[in-house]
Amino acid sequence: MRMFNTLFRWQKGRQKSGYEKMLLARAWWPLKFDVYLLKFPQGCEVPTHTDKVTAGRHYRLNIILKQARCGGQFVCKTPIYSSKRIKLFRPDISEHAVTKVTSGSRYLLSIGWVRGH
Repeated sequence: MRMFNTLFRWQKGRQKSGYEKMLLARAWWPLKFDVYLLKFPQGCEVPTHTDKVTAGRHYRLNIILKQARCGGQFVCKTPIYSSKRIKLFRPDISEHAVTKVTSGSRYLLSIGWVRGH
C-alpha cells in the first residue's frame, strides 16, 4: 500500500540535498526494480556516497532528460558506461555525486535494479 501513497508524487530525495524524486514504477518479482523521475533544482547538489543494498548487485541507469544550464554534473568513480546523456553504474560499490546546480534545473529518468538478491 505504501507504494500507492508515493506513486506519481514528488518526495524529498534520500540524501537530503535538495533533489526531489517521483516514483513511476516498482516491482519485487521477477526482478527487483524501480523507476524514478528525479528533479535537481538550482542550488541542489548531492555529496559523494554509495547506495548500499542488503543483498545482490545494484545497477542504475540514469537518462538525462534536461541538463541544468550550469552545474549539476554527475560524477562517478567507476561507471560501467557514461555518455553525455546516459549513465550506467553500480551505486552500491561505486562512489557517485552530483555537482551543485548553479543555474537552471536538471531532470533525469532513473531506472534501478538488483540482481542476485
